[in-house]
Amino acid sequence: MGLPYPVIALGSLLLGLLAGVLGYADPYILPWFMIFTAATASVYGLGFGLAAASLSTLLLLLFPGFNLMALALLLLSAYLAHGIGESLRKAHRRAKALAKVQKLLAEALEALPLAENRQALLASLPGRLAALGTGGHVGVWVPTGHGFRLLSSFPPLALEEVPATGVLGRALREGQPVHVPHVDQEPGYIPAPGLKVLSELALPLRERDEVVAVLNLERDRPFLPEEVEGLTRFAQAVSLELDRLADLEERKLLSELSLRLQSAATLEEGAGKALRLLLEVLGLEAGTLWEARGERMVALAYQGVAVEKEPSLLQVLREGLPYGQGLAWEVYQRQSPLYTARYVEEAKAIPALKALGWRTLAAFPIPSPKAQRSRRVLVVGQKGARLWRKAELELLLLSCRTLGLGLERLTEKAQHQRVNQLFLELLEKPPEELYGRILEEAIRHVPGSETGSLLVWENGSYRYKAALGYDLEGLRTVAFTQEDQLLWYGLGMDKAQRAEPRILSLEERPIAEISHQTAPAEVIDTAGRALEIQANLCLPIPYKGEVLAFLNLDNLHDPRAFGEDSLEAARFFAAPLATLLHESRTRELLEEAALTDPLTGLANRRAFDRFLQEELKRAERYDYPVSLAVLDLKGFKAVNDRLGHAVGDLALMKVAEAMERERRNGDRLFRWGGDEFAVLFPHTAKRGAIAALLRYAKAIQGLCFDGICLGVNIGVATYPEDGTTPDELLSAADTRMYEAKAQGQVMVA
Repeated sequence: MGLPYPVIALGSLLLGLLAGVLGYADPYILPWFMIFTAATASVYGLGFGLAAASLSTLLLLLFPGFNLMALALLLLSAYLAHGIGESLRKAHRRAKALAKVQKLLAEALEALPLAENRQALLASLPGRLAALGTGGHVGVWVPTGHGFRLLSSFPPLALEEVPATGVLGRALREGQPVHVPHVDQEPGYIPAPGLKVLSELALPLRERDEVVAVLNLERDRPFLPEEVEGLTRFAQAVSLELDRLADLEERKLLSELSLRLQSAATLEEGAGKALRLLLEVLGLEAGTLWEARGERMVALAYQGVAVEKEPSLLQVLREGLPYGQGLAWEVYQRQSPLYTARYVEEAKAIPALKALGWRTLAAFPIPSPKAQRSRRVLVVGQKGARLWRKAELELLLLSCRTLGLGLERLTEKAQHQRVNQLFLELLEKPPEELYGRILEEAIRHVPGSETGSLLVWENGSYRYKAALGYDLEGLRTVAFTQEDQLLWYGLGMDKAQRAEPRILSLEERPIAEISHQTAPAEVIDTAGRALEIQANLCLPIPYKGEVLAFLNLDNLHDPRAFGEDSLEAARFFAAPLATLLHESRTRELLEEAALTDPLTGLANRRAFDRFLQEELKRAERYDYPVSLAVLDLKGFKAVNDRLGHAVGDLALMKVAEAMERERRNGDRLFRWGGDEFAVLFPHTAKRGAIAALLRYAKAIQGLCFDGICLGVNIGVATYPEDGTTPDELLSAADTRMYEAKAQGQVMVA
């Protein structure tokens, strides 16, 4: 092991003096003093070397033989040793600095992974660097959008916020370390109160390739290049650790989110559990999970709303967002995330939330694997300003994907449960109640539905049996043939028998014009609001080859309301609805048997009384005419008496068949009793009823049995001119029928 240079220098000086004292000649003394001078200059620099040369010269003067050549040799020794020693000293300093850097990195790599989260990691950095002897002031600053906020510092600093114009701002904008050797020469330098600063080093800390904080060091002495390099590498190690913590947080959140969704029994419960977790992890004040249902966004879950302090906001959450109002609708329409730190300035801001001074909100569409368009939107935020980090936004996006899968599972579960419950509830209920409940459930579970109607096959035509959002009583006045409904459906009988739903959008075809081809415009535009419909989903409901009904689901606001997820949900309902309708129809047929004449197959007097009462109520409400006629057969008694009751019964059946052939869409035929028949004409004035009755009379007059031909006497009455009650109208029609018989006329009106 070699001797240290200071020992060599001191030893050489002593040996030189000893040689002189012992009386050695000059050549034996000078080399020792040259070694002393050279060793001193090599270790301590040229200044100390010249001082050693001067001391050696003074000592040489004590002994005989001193000359100027000795002085020159001493000075040359100092200079040469300094030159050689300088490189050694630099290498030594670099080695020392590098050793410190290695220690710093080792400390960082060992200690950084111990931090529980990113906040704890960043807050611990000033203390860690101070413990490693960096000196001066160390602080961690977090961007706020308009400047920086001090997160942590050592020693404590009497400054909480600074603008983004200084060295910190440069490091943030450039994304690179900024070293200022002399702060006096830095135009944007922001002096810290109570600190004497010569140089400053600002190191950006990255998370997911985004600067999320700046590690700032200030001290009253320069930073060596090796220190700058070492601290830069330290900052890089911190950035890697921030990435690792972000990945860890992401995995933990998604895992916990999946577990909470799996543990939920209902859609609303799952939404609530997910929302609470997200707010807790992200440190946010409040949030809402919205679902688009027709004209409103319905809150599946919400958190962070103070019932006592924010009643107006609570009312909005309970009632839902009207179409187009709020960021949730904007995200639904755009299908892309939206972030704002100036919510009060947003044009679509909710007045109740705006009044509370909320500033920061983020809204994300929640994707569904079965839909091209997200129908659920997650909105989270806080009252104060917040700068969203890239890692936070990525975390929210990933969470929304997981949330979408979980909510879709819960949605399917709810659909199965509701269908099963429908079977249990409705199998024993009357048909009219069954129809309404079927429609309600379809609107609730088919995405995009807002209003709707159900048409059921009855007595040779499709009639409205339920409507939501429309005037059902007005719609009951119209009936549709199978051809009418297939024209409206548009995909043909084959697909109708396979229960294939179809979507009709106002962007593609004029919905009202198609409606006008199958129903009176004055009814379908008022009671059916045909001009308002933006999108329609039509679902045929077949059973064993027969289309029992057509379910129409409508949206009055959005032409693109229905998508593939709507079609899938509709298909899901088709089979169980068909079974329910078939069961209901079977029961209804039994009930209809009591209202049907078994001989002719026409409705009987009991049915006439019911339908007349219902029709007059609708006519009074919607102000349209209704005509009725009473028909009495001529010649029937002769057929019965001469040819027997069997031929008489045949005659009655042939009369019913002849009238059925002449029946117009909407006319209702009845066997009133004996040889009397009746006809109801909804939406028909007296002139129209007379024209139709003349065709009926002609058809009956063409019936002959063994030379006995039939005829008819008809009495006609019309609402409201001939009466406003069933009794008044029947009395008028019956009286006119007897007048026609007495006068030998076919008809009196």
